[in-house]
Amino acid sequence: MSNFEELKLNAELLSAISELGFVTPTPIQEMVIPVLLESEKDLVGLAQTGTGKTAAFGLPMIQKADTSIKQTQGLILSPTRELCIQIAKDLAAYSKNTKNLRVTAVYGGSSIDTQITELRKGSQIVVGTPGRTLDLIKRRRLDVSKINTVVLDEADEMLSMGFKEDLDAILEGTPSTKQTLLFSATMPQEITRIAKKFMNNPVELSAGTKNVAAENVKHLYCEVHARDRYEALKRISDMNPKIYGIVFCRTRRETKEIADKLIQDGYNADALHGDLSQAQRDSVMTKFRSKHLQLLVATDVAARGLDVNELTHVINFNLPDENEIYIHRSGRTGRAGKSGISLSILHMREKHKLRSVEKIVGRKFEKMMVPSGKEICAKQLYNLVDKVEKVEIDESQIAPFMDEIYKKLEWLNREDLIKKFVSVEFNRFLAYYKGARDLNSIEKSREDSRNSRDGSDRKRGDDRKGRDRDRDRERRKGDENFTRLFINVGSSTDLNPASLIGLINKYTSERNIDVGKIEIMKNFSFFEVDKSYEKKIITSFGEAEYHNIPLVIEVANPKQSGGGSSSSSGKFKRRDNFKKKDNFSRDKRKGKRDNRKS
Repeated sequence: MSNFEELKLNAELLSAISELGFVTPTPIQEMVIPVLLESEKDLVGLAQTGTGKTAAFGLPMIQKADTSIKQTQGLILSPTRELCIQIAKDLAAYSKNTKNLRVTAVYGGSSIDTQITELRKGSQIVVGTPGRTLDLIKRRRLDVSKINTVVLDEADEMLSMGFKEDLDAILEGTPSTKQTLLFSATMPQEITRIAKKFMNNPVELSAGTKNVAAENVKHLYCEVHARDRYEALKRISDMNPKIYGIVFCRTRRETKEIADKLIQDGYNADALHGDLSQAQRDSVMTKFRSKHLQLLVATDVAARGLDVNELTHVINFNLPDENEIYIHRSGRTGRAGKSGISLSILHMREKHKLRSVEKIVGRKFEKMMVPSGKEICAKQLYNLVDKVEKVEIDESQIAPFMDEIYKKLEWLNREDLIKKFVSVEFNRFLAYYKGARDLNSIEKSREDSRNSRDGSDRKRGDDRKGRDRDRDRERRKGDENFTRLFINVGSSTDLNPASLIGLINKYTSERNIDVGKIEIMKNFSFFEVDKSYEKKIITSFGEAEYHNIPLVIEVANPKQSGGGSSSSSGKFKRRDNFKKKDNFSRDKRKGKRDNRKS
C-alpha cells in the first residue's frame, strides 16, 4: 500500500492526516482500516505499542460516525489516564476537518462533574479508563446501550492492572450487535476468554508475532554483582550523554531509592510510582515528555499506558516477574520506525531467568560489558567537543563582550586555551572515574568486596554504603573545610535532602560539590558544603525559586541550631538516645537490686 488515499478514507480525514504529516500507513493501519471500513466484523489486532494502532481504529470510527446525532456511538477503553488523554487528542486531531464531531475523554484523578458537563453536550466518541467509565455508567451519565463500536486498547495491560471485573460490567451493558475491536501486544489466556465471551468470530490481524518484541529494538544485557547494579546504571547513563529513557524497577520503594540516588548524584532524573498524587504524576510526566528529564525511574504499574516517543533506552534495573511484561517494557522504545535499546542489568544468579525471557521474545540477547571509567571519560570528552563544534553563534548577542574576553584570554596560546576549555566541563568525570574498578571482572569484584567488608562494613556488605561511611568520617575529621549555609525553605514546602541536593546541582550546574550534614526544619533548613563552593552557591541562587518561593541562601550564624531536625546525622543522635535509655534502665535495675538487699 503506497498511501492513505488507497484505504478509501474520506476527504476530511485525508486532509487532516496530511496536515499531520502522515504519508504511508503502518502495517497495522494497512491491515485494519480496510476491514473496519468495509465490514462490521469483530477484530483482534496484535501489535506493539507505537505501531499506529490509534489511527488504525480511530480513522474508521470517525468516518463511520453519524454527526447529525449527539448520541454516543463509539467507546474506547484504555488502561491509564495518560493513554486515554493521548487517544482523545489524536482523535481530535484526525477529526479537525470533520464538522460537528465531538470526542470526550473520561478518567479518574480529574473532576467528574466537568466530564459530566462535557457528556451532556453530546459526544459521538468517548474515550475512557475502565473505572471512571463504569462510574459514569452507574450514575446514568454515560449511555452505552446503543453504541455501534467498542474498542479495548492495550487489553492485556487493562487485565494485568486488575480491570477484569470493570471490563465485564461495561461490556455486559453494551448491545450484542455492536462491533468489538480488541488490540493487544500479547495474548494471555484472559484475552482469549474475553474474545470468546464478547466477540463473534473475530478476524485476527497481526503486525508481528504473538508475544514477540518489536523488530527494531536491540536487546542487551550486562552481568554484575547485585551490589554493583546502581553503579552500572550510572556508568550506562554516563556512556550515553543523550540518553532519554525509562528505568524499570520492581517495587515503589526501590523506585524511590534509585531516583533519589540519581538526583543526589546530579543526574537529570525523577520517579514515577503509585504513591504520587495525580498532580505530582502530571508534573513528572510533563517534564519527561518535554525532555526536561532524561531518566524516568518507574514501576511497571505506574508506567502502564505511557505514550512517549523517541525513547533511546529502556533499562531493566530488575527483570520483571512475568516474562510478558518484558515485551511491554521493551516496546516503549523503538517506536514509529525508530530504533531503540532494551538493556537489562542482571546479577550473577539471574542468567536462568534471562533464558526464559529470550524464549518468549524469540530472540537471543547480546551481552554488553559495563563501560570502564576510561571509556566513559573518552565518550564524554568527544560529546563535549561535538556540542561546541555544532553550537550556533549569535554574533549580535556576544559582540559587546568579545573585546573584554579577548583581553582576559590573550595570554593563552591556542593549545592552552583548548585544554582549559575542555577541563571546565571534563574534570569532574576524570576525578570521579579515577581508578574506577572493573565491574565486569567477577574475581576482581569478589576481591574488592572482601577487602571492603571490615568491621561494620561486613554487616552491610554494601560497597556504596561503606564508601559513604568512610566519606562521612573524613568529613567529620575535616569540618574546617565545610561551611554551614541557611536556606529559607523546609519540610512545610516538601523540601527533603534529595530535593535540596537536586536544587544545588540544578542552579550551580555542578555534580561534584561535596555536601555534608543536612538539617531539614519546618520553615527553613541548614546544610554543609565544601567551603570552596560557598560563594558560587550563594550567587547561583540569586534568582532561584522552589515551589514559587524566592530562595534565600546565606552563611548560617554559628548560634543558629537545627535541633530536632530530620537530618542525615539523625542516625547518630538516635544511637546516643538508645545509649541514654540503656544507661537509665541499667541504673534502674541496679536501684531495685540495692533495695532488695537492704
